This record gives sequence, structure tokens and C-alpha cells, in this order.
Amino acid sequence: MIERFAQLPSTLRNASKSESLAGVPTLLAHPDWQDPAPFVFWMHGRTVHKELDPGRYLRWLRTGIATCAIDLPGHGERYEVDYHHPRRTLDLLRQALGEIDEVIDALPDVFDRSRMAIGGMSAGGMVTLRRLCDPHDFVCATVEATTGNLQDLYHPDHERNARWPVDHPPDAIAPPDPRRHLEGFRPIPLLALHTVTDEVVPWPVQKVFLDDLRQIDPHVEVHTFESTGAPDEHAGFGRFANDAKNLQVEFLERHLR
Repeated sequence: MIERFAQLPSTLRNASKSESLAGVPTLLAHPDWQDPAPFVFWMHGRTVHKELDPGRYLRWLRTGIATCAIDLPGHGERYEVDYHHPRRTLDLLRQALGEIDEVIDALPDVFDRSRMAIGGMSAGGMVTLRRLCDPHDFVCATVEATTGNLQDLYHPDHERNARWPVDHPPDAIAPPDPRRHLEGFRPIPLLALHTVTDEVVPWPVQKVFLDDLRQIDPHVEVHTFESTGAPDEHAGFGRFANDAKNLQVEFLERHLR
């Protein structure tokens, strides 16, 4: 048992398994491991791991929703220091995008593929939004502190965001950039949470993407926070973390049950 798994709250640990599916380390949590349950395929942000923020998974369990959370490439159980540097972000996005369906195909049958959601925070949210631009079977999606507008994230018209010191060429940005592939987006319920003072993924960059997306689907749900006290106004929602989690679990209950 890996140390991070052993440190999970006992209620979550007793309902969870740490497994490798299609070569990808996963944290699987299920309400009873007997009856098919809706689930969320969740991806964390860069520099952290799938066991982070176990309270999220506990809330889902209490409402009958299972979890399939993966370690992003180079993170958690497959740690590679180079993947934690901004220069490898595009590589991370491309690799994770190709792993999603393989992991889902390897899930046990108690994970109900007719009631599945996808979501992620920061880099995990970028992968989520890009995956939704290709054919899929997800019922809904939820993202936090992320953007589907990679071109403006890396090459903004305004002063460069200091958190992105690497210049990626446009032809490298385009393949994983959701905004470049919106013609394939099929409208499904989508919840986007963001802090307008986010110092890592600026809100104006994400707002451009969401405005474009609303031309396809006007029913996208967006909730913003002014200032939360979270690190860099990016990692979690600080004093509004409980509100953010409540918004998310209520959204998932509405669309997965």
C-alpha cells in the first residue's frame, strides 16, 4: 500500500482501491462495489497527485457517485521530475488525453459507463475540455481553475503571466488546445469554477473560451469567486472551498442520478 493511500480518511480508504489500469495508476472509490454506480473520471493539476483533496471523493461517495482518479503522466506513482516543469505541460496534456479511454475500458463493470462524468482541475481540466471536443459518452463535465484557451494562456495579448515562463510554438499548442477543436464539441452539462484573481490561469483567458463555448451551448454553468485566499488564488478555493465542493456535488447529483 502506498503511503498516500494509507493516509486517506478511513471511510474513503475502506471504499477505495489503488490499481493500475491500462498502465495508469488509479484511485478507485465505489459506494458498495456491488451495484453499478455513476462515476467521475477525475484528473488533478500539475505537480500534485490523485490522492490530493480526498474530501472531494468522500462527498461523491456519500451521494452514491464513484470515483476513478488517475495520476497524470509523470505524477504520483509514476513520478518524473521533468513532468513537473512547465516545459512539459503540453506533453502531459497530449499523453493524458490518449489514456482516458483506455482506463475507462479497463474499469470493472460496477462503474456504470452510461452515467459517467469527466472533470479536472488546472492541467486536468485542460485535458477534460480537450477530450470533450472529440466523440465521447460522458453525461456531464466539471472543471476548476483551468482554461480551454491554451493559445492565449501561452501567448497573451496582455503582459505575460509569470507562471508560464516557457514559450511553446503555436504548432505545438494547437493539437491539445480545446479552443482550436470546438467544432467537435457536443453540448453536455458543463460546470466551470474559477477565481477571477487566479494568478496561474488568468480568468480572462478562460472567459474567452467559455464565451466561445456558449455560442455552441448557452447552458454552460459558470461560478466565479473574487478572492479566496488560496495559494496563488489557484490551488483550491481557500475559504470558499466548501462552497465550490457543494456546487460541484449538487451539479453531479443533478446529472448523474
